[in-house]
Amino acid sequence: MLTLLPPSEGKATEGSGPPLGELSFPALDRARRRVLNALVRASRRRDALDVLGLTPGLAGELDRNTALKTAPTLPAAELYTGVLYDNLGLGTLEGEARRRAEESVLIFSGLWGVVRIDDRIPPYRLSMGVSLPPLGGLPAFWRPLLAKALDPLPGLVVDMRSATYAGAWQPGERSVAVRVFRDGKVVSHMAKATRGEIARDLLRHDTVPSSPEELAKTLTDLGRTVELTPPPRPGRPWTLDVHLS
Repeated sequence: MLTLLPPSEGKATEGSGPPLGELSFPALDRARRRVLNALVRASRRRDALDVLGLTPGLAGELDRNTALKTAPTLPAAELYTGVLYDNLGLGTLEGEARRRAEESVLIFSGLWGVVRIDDRIPPYRLSMGVSLPPLGGLPAFWRPLLAKALDPLPGLVVDMRSATYAGAWQPGERSVAVRVFRDGKVVSHMAKATRGEIARDLLRHDTVPSSPEELAKTLTDLGRTVELTPPPRPGRPWTLDVHLS
């Protein structure tokens, strides 16, 4: 089973390890260098805030971006600090749950494409929703590269990503997109927390679901109220709606 996560806007402010080295999926390294170089150049422009979609209060992130090639790093598991990651609690997983997380959790990124939780990267600021000169829209840039790197990976795919990041790789009918509802409405903040809780529960569970039906049953056994919907057409993901009381 693979668990797909978005990054978070909330990040640790600094690393303490060596500068960038090897990352998972080395076939993506050339593309990563292209995006990194483009980000450094964009962060030096006079209109950098507009190009990167940042508010004036985040102007300090531009200096961070320009120093990425030599900046200290930290594991992705420690870098991302948003609501989803707070509830996932990667740093507190032990034993088999930690091993599963290392093997199965994939974090998508506008800068790195995709990383695993032990990959060491520096703090950065780049959303997948940015059109980065001269590369253009990042989902379109990454899509063929991520398909080539990730399509061969086996197993059920549990997709916790937001729509922007989901556009960078679509695993098709073996994928289950997780949505969260309360009173019939999508709830953004609670959705992030709930996705983090579900990801943690699945990593700690005794058995690993191998089909959408097994995933729905596992979450039901864990006390969740869920509704599983088959793909609307071939090549599209299943949908699992989680209903909060």
